[in-house]
Amino acid sequence: MTKSNLAASGPVHVVGIGGAGMSGIARILLAQGVEVSGSDAKDSRRLAALQALGARVEVGHSADNLGDAKIVLASTAIPQDNPEIAAARERGLEVWQRAEGLAAVMADSQGVAVSGTHGKTTTTSMLTVALQQCGADPSFVIGSELNESGSNAYLGSGDYFIAEADESDGTFKELGAFAGIVTNVEADHLDHWGDFEAIEAGFDEFVADLCSRGGFAVICIDDPGGAALAERSRARGLDVRTYGESEEADNRLTVLEQTGRGWQFEVALNGVKTPPIQLHVPGRHNALNATAALVCGAGLGFNIQELVRGLEAFSGTRRRFEFRGEVDGIFVYDDYAHHPTEIEATLHAARDMVGDGRVIVAFQAHHYYRTALFSKEFGQALGLADEVVVLEVFAPGEEPIPGASGQVMASNVPLDAEFVTFEPSWSKVPAALVRNARPGDLIMTLGAGDISMMGPEILDLLQKRTQGVEFTPLGERV
Repeated sequence: MTKSNLAASGPVHVVGIGGAGMSGIARILLAQGVEVSGSDAKDSRRLAALQALGARVEVGHSADNLGDAKIVLASTAIPQDNPEIAAARERGLEVWQRAEGLAAVMADSQGVAVSGTHGKTTTTSMLTVALQQCGADPSFVIGSELNESGSNAYLGSGDYFIAEADESDGTFKELGAFAGIVTNVEADHLDHWGDFEAIEAGFDEFVADLCSRGGFAVICIDDPGGAALAERSRARGLDVRTYGESEEADNRLTVLEQTGRGWQFEVALNGVKTPPIQLHVPGRHNALNATAALVCGAGLGFNIQELVRGLEAFSGTRRRFEFRGEVDGIFVYDDYAHHPTEIEATLHAARDMVGDGRVIVAFQAHHYYRTALFSKEFGQALGLADEVVVLEVFAPGEEPIPGASGQVMASNVPLDAEFVTFEPSWSKVPAALVRNARPGDLIMTLGAGDISMMGPEILDLLQKRTQGVEFTPLGERV
């Protein structure tokens, strides 16, 4: 169904409208003139923003929320016994997956899809800002809010539509894009895929689908999974453009130095070097993400110097090494990292920033299956911090898996016991983070759940401490 047909179909109801992906689609639909309603389990600032744009939004799920909707959008994470899904099927309404809705709103544009196990949000954001610098005015749907615009979606006037392509449910192959990026290929979302071979096959299809429209794929070969994907794709005659620090990369990144919060690097694009590029976001891994955006933008035909200016102007996205505040020389950050590889990259970035200070981290794992699969790897990654507080697993509606617990994960952190705390009580975690923090330290909350909500309380406790207010930090040592 094309964009115009979707707009003509009548009202659209979005189940889980407050989610990162679904809220972005809802924003685009509203901008296209579609009547939108939706529901979510809890209130949020995203719901308020959509209401301000004209959406009818309800907190809580009920069959009555459907109103006179003709099409219902829902992610695969929404259970089929959800009362709104059940009512829609009883009424004979079309029930679309998230990717189908995203493909529909992209249909009249030239789609560019950014995928990979990690780094999708930042890379999509970088490419968007770089193309904006080139005057392209692309539409976009991203898994988090751009700092530049404060929004995770926008309907532009240009030809391009840049979308974060989520591989978690396999639907990233259905977007109809003609160009794309693969940042890496690792084992994750095995609750859907089953095994790594199935994930590899999914990415094979993703790349083949891009190239079937005369397009190309930009793939990182520093990542073993990405290198294998590039090799398989080239063997099939597909247009693959590789990047990385590897000598084998078509577009080779050379990191020059860390400067302030960011990194300076240069890229040899098919052998021709760019001038030094200065990023202003933390993390050496972001130089790779920026290189992916640069290679893709150049492949789309945009001016390299203008793309570089856009990358240098990029200031980040919400929940990606997001600065929450500073009190008494102690800095508080939040990050969405919820896979061992992501945690390792984020904590390396924190270590680069903090210098002689310490890194104090609270982590909340997301899903029992991921915790069971990577408990040891999570522990090892968290060991890059100086002090660690581990919460219980965030897995609403899931059945526990024996051994997949925060306490077991905490026992795998390779630090002395005095520096590792398992704290099952949410209310006690901020105090456990603050208790030993001193000027020059960095406190960080990590996880895909609602751990980001702790930032204000951590800052409040730090402020109270400077005022001499006493509190008793509690925590269960491992």
